[in-house]
Amino acid sequence: MMNFEGCQLPCVPKLSLGRAPFVEQTFLGRVKKTLAVPWNYHVKPLLKRAYYASTRNDGDASAQVAAKGFAPAIPFERGDWVRVRSREEIQSTLDPFKELKGCAFLPFMAQYCDTQQRVFRVMKFFLDERDYKRKKVRGVILLENVFCTGTPAFGECDRCCLLFWREEWLEKV
Repeated sequence: MMNFEGCQLPCVPKLSLGRAPFVEQTFLGRVKKTLAVPWNYHVKPLLKRAYYASTRNDGDASAQVAAKGFAPAIPFERGDWVRVRSREEIQSTLDPFKELKGCAFLPFMAQYCDTQQRVFRVMKFFLDERDYKRKKVRGVILLENVFCTGTPAFGECDRCCLLFWREEWLEKV
């Protein structure tokens, strides 16, 4: 077992008072919630492997080419002011899974498009809570006061996790 001294994450299961009741969902919402784990952990990885194997044979996917055109010339730093690119520009960088280099662009992130934000942190590492492993990352930016508030499938969440933004989706002001 790893030493997590100084981190609250291992306490989360003990902190819980049990499952929170979900707000009444539509039939489609309940189906999505039920299929979320098998889809995300089994089906989607297979589809991704097949997709990327096919694009590897055909050359670069158009989304990857668009993303290369948006790569910043000067690296971002804490405190920099950035403009979140337009929804159309960001969508041009996404693969069929709505991701760029593994980073998902979630539907509610669109509200921040064409706004100015401040860089909170340039990520280098993060703790993946699925397997409690520290992982390296490059090109991911956290913006000040830009939080996730929940998902359509699971509902509202008060944890306020910072959203991950690819540097290609941002430009310095």
